[in-house]
Amino acid sequence: MKKIRVLVVDDTAVMRKIVSEVVDRDPEMETAGVAANGRIALQRVNQVSPDLITLDMEMPEMNGIEMVRELRKTHPRIPVIMLSSLTVKGAEATFDALQAGASDYVAKPARSIGIPATLQQLQTELLPKIRHFFPKKKEVLPVLAPRSTSLAQKRRQRIEVVAIATSTGGPNALARVFEQLKEPLPVPVVIVQHMPPIFTRTLAERLDACSGMKVVEGEEGQALQAGHAYLAPGGYHMETKREGVRVVLRLNENPPENSCRPAADVLFRSVAACYGGSTLAVVMTGMGRDGFLGTQVICDRGGVAVAQDQASSVVWGMPSFLAKEGLAESVLPLDQIAGEISKRVSASMQLR
Repeated sequence: MKKIRVLVVDDTAVMRKIVSEVVDRDPEMETAGVAANGRIALQRVNQVSPDLITLDMEMPEMNGIEMVRELRKTHPRIPVIMLSSLTVKGAEATFDALQAGASDYVAKPARSIGIPATLQQLQTELLPKIRHFFPKKKEVLPVLAPRSTSLAQKRRQRIEVVAIATSTGGPNALARVFEQLKEPLPVPVVIVQHMPPIFTRTLAERLDACSGMKVVEGEEGQALQAGHAYLAPGGYHMETKREGVRVVLRLNENPPENSCRPAADVLFRSVAACYGGSTLAVVMTGMGRDGFLGTQVICDRGGVAVAQDQASSVVWGMPSFLAKEGLAESVLPLDQIAGEISKRVSASMQLR
C-alpha cells in the first residue's frame, strides 16, 4: 500500500526532526522531504511531489501564509496542515492561513513540555488529521429522504433557535454563512466550532466583523438574545438552560465527548431540552460524528436539521451522518446554507 508522503516545513531544525519522526513512526506515512522556509518548500513540492504538507507559520524569507497563497496558484488540492501557536497572534495568523487556502491546523506544542511530550502530543493530534485527508475507501454516500415520522409536526412549529456544529473547514464555512446574513435573524444562534481557547474568541470577533449578526464568544450566565450568535469557548462545553422566561448559557469542563470540548452533542441536547421542536440544527464540514446524536435528539423532539453537502465540505464527516441516516431535511452546498436558514426562520415566524 502506498504511503502518505509528507513534506515538513519549519524554520527550526529541532521541530523539523520531531515532526518527521512522528510521521515516520506511522507505518502508513513517510517524510517526503523537509524545508526551512516557504520559498524552499515551494521548490521541494515540485521535487518530491508530497501528498500533504505540514507548515510552520513564522519563517524567514517566506512565511506560512505567503507560501499557502503561492502554493494554491499551482497546487490547489494538496492538503496543508498549519502548526499554530496558542496565542492571539497565532490565532490571527491561523485564520489568515485558512482563508488563504490551508486545509486545517494543529496547535504547536509549547517548548516547555519537552521533546517526549511534544512527540506524544503531535502523534495524538497531527496523525489523525493527516489520515482523514486520505480515507482508505472513498465512498459517495447516498442522501436519504428525511424521516417522515414528525415532518408534519415540524412544519407547524416556529423556529426559536438555530444551533450550528462544525469542525475541520469550519472557520471559513462559518465566515461564508455569516457574511451572507446581512440582517440579524429574529432568533438567537448557538455554535460549536472545535477549536482551542483563544482561537474561539478570535473567530467570534472575525464573524462579528463580517456579519449583520452580533457574534460573541459565549459566557457563563449570558442570556440569549435574538439577532445574536454565541460561539462556545474553547475548552468548555456550552449548554443552554431555561431560567423563567429567559434562556441562558452554562459553561462546564465536564469530560470531552467525541474527543471534543466543546462538543456539539452537548450543546444540541441542551437546546432540544430548552426549545424542543422549535430548533433548527445545522451541521457543516468537519471530521468525526460530533453533532449526530444531538441532532437525533432535536429531530425526535420535532426539530428540523440541515446538512452541508459533500462537494462543498473540506471533510464530509459530521454532516454525512445526518445525510445517510435521513435526519437532514436539506443537504445543501455551503453557499446555500445562509439562505436556507433565513428562509426557514422567516417562514416559521408566520406560524402560531
